[in-house]
Amino acid sequence: MATQLAIVGYGKMGKLIEQLAPEYGFEVRARSNSSANANGSALTKAALDGVDAAVEFTTPEAAPGNLLRLAERGVPTVTGTTGWMARLPEIRAAVEKHDSGLVWGPNFSVGLNLFRQVVAEAARLFAVQEEYSAWGWEIHHGSKKDALSGTLLALAEDMKRNGYARAVNLSASRAGTVPGTHEIGFDSAADTITIRHTSRNREGFARGALRAAKWVVGKKGVFEFREILNQL
Repeated sequence: MATQLAIVGYGKMGKLIEQLAPEYGFEVRARSNSSANANGSALTKAALDGVDAAVEFTTPEAAPGNLLRLAERGVPTVTGTTGWMARLPEIRAAVEKHDSGLVWGPNFSVGLNLFRQVVAEAARLFAVQEEYSAWGWEIHHGSKKDALSGTLLALAEDMKRNGYARAVNLSASRAGTVPGTHEIGFDSAADTITIRHTSRNREGFARGALRAAKWVVGKKGVFEFREILNQL
């Protein structure tokens, strides 16, 4: 029997997740869009009856309400929405209170999360080379709500956590339909080193989210995607 999936947020990502879901053994049982789901109001007990997992891709404003409601219903959830992290402690508490599960991440591309590991190692190496300063830059499609993105902020935090204590100059561009490019660079008077990840389309994000949704069924607690990557 197929695993029953709810899709919260039925924009481009939600529709792509629905298209790919059968490849991962899912049957889409419920779907909701922003116009009919103010503050998670569409995520009723009846609407989620029989749902094994949910995937949430909405907006920074809508995500906290959705995640709290899904936690209350005990539905294990994957969220790829960014820009709401100030409310993570509140949502973590709700997930734990209701014995549910949540996987969150600034980016569900497997390649991007491997790129984060590369950047972290580069930061460790350059931390002791004081002649090198660093920057981070990104470009995304014009409709992306948050700038700087959660991914670029996570990359900067990865660098800090791995010993690069100097300032990292961060900037963002928003234009057209670009799925997403992230670049980290180190520069000195002698040379420049640039590390870049470019997404060709949204499919990598959708596939990563579906892999996480399969994993989170039956799990309890809050997990970051990069922490569980090697278990998928």
